[in-house]
Amino acid sequence: MSEVMLKIENLHVTAEGTEILRGINLEVGAGEVHAIMGPNGAGKSTLSNVLSGRPGYEITAGSISYFGEDLAALEPEERAAKGIFLGFQYPVEIPGVAAMSFLKTAINAQRKLRGEEELDARGVMTLVQGEAKKLNIGADMLKRSINVGFSGGEKKRNEILQMAVLQPKLAILDETDSGLDVDALKLVGEGVTALRAPDRAMIVITHYQRLLDYIVPDFVHVLAKGRIVRSGGAELARELDQLGYGDLAKVPAA
Repeated sequence: MSEVMLKIENLHVTAEGTEILRGINLEVGAGEVHAIMGPNGAGKSTLSNVLSGRPGYEITAGSISYFGEDLAALEPEERAAKGIFLGFQYPVEIPGVAAMSFLKTAINAQRKLRGEEELDARGVMTLVQGEAKKLNIGADMLKRSINVGFSGGEKKRNEILQMAVLQPKLAILDETDSGLDVDALKLVGEGVTALRAPDRAMIVITHYQRLLDYIVPDFVHVLAKGRIVRSGGAELARELDQLGYGDLAKVPAA
């Protein structure tokens, strides 16, 4: 049995006075990939934002444990240093900051917080270029301002590159398939799959089965109206793809 990495118990979360998550229970073990699916407004992105520490959300009940530690007590940068990574649905543009410079700063900031020796410029370049090649990211893209003028596919490949060089323990991918054509979806999906490891867990949030053709999950959960209403294996995603959410996303009566 794999080590429990993340344990969410009876999690209730509000934003701007509105309750969005209404009792989430989820346990994620090392090496596991969990897909979370559900209709718009179900609370999928809220869950990812709460796990990463984004401001604006209030936990009103329940708990989140990460390797036995209270995750809610940690600042976002502390969570990142402890191995939590969030891939955004809509990656932001950062004018004037080259991708290579950003990655060097991020890598060494995390290493410093963990008490590890920082990498020099050559070490960072070797690491980044090796991972970039796997994702078909050229040197010119690494010199450009982050996400400025990037296509949807380039933005998502850039996110996966960040994940590859930061080597998180828990990767949360919030609708990574948004805005991707078939070719970009395949490249990103295969890039994520290559990063699966026995000591790394992933939570993949998506609307559609198509991404899960490349990132085959161990578990699939249906989130509806702030609750996980159904869980199963990869076959559940295929069932959702064929039948839609409908009855599969109904919240059981109390």
